[in-house]
Amino acid sequence: MMRTYKFRIEPTKDQRQKIDETLVYCRRLYNACLEQRIIAYKKDGKSLSYYSQKKELPPLKAACPEFKTVHSQVLQNVVERLDKAFQSFYQRLSKGEKKPGFPRFKGSNRYHSFRYPQSKRGSRNGHIICL
Repeated sequence: MMRTYKFRIEPTKDQRQKIDETLVYCRRLYNACLEQRIIAYKKDGKSLSYYSQKKELPPLKAACPEFKTVHSQVLQNVVERLDKAFQSFYQRLSKGEKKPGFPRFKGSNRYHSFRYPQSKRGSRNGHIICL
């Protein structure tokens, strides 16, 4: 038998501020990448790929110092998240759905999370370890 536990962690005021700032930058990046894809499609009739947008992150960090405060993997995950939204959209189009649902711009009430893709998790002696 395996037991699971659920914990609610309350961040400090400074941690909450940092989390909120990270969410703002992630949302801005998501919306900017979405706009970039829309403009590229209207201009050239081609969609941008995940890798082409991912390559633009280092110059973005150099041009906009506020993005330096966000971990690079978090920013890469934002671009990956948008790419998955487009993949799902194209999949729904190919199935012939009536309303395939084009990816939306995200407002502050529609973007609530970010991810560190390579965070190490595991268990040891029945305890969950997060490094």
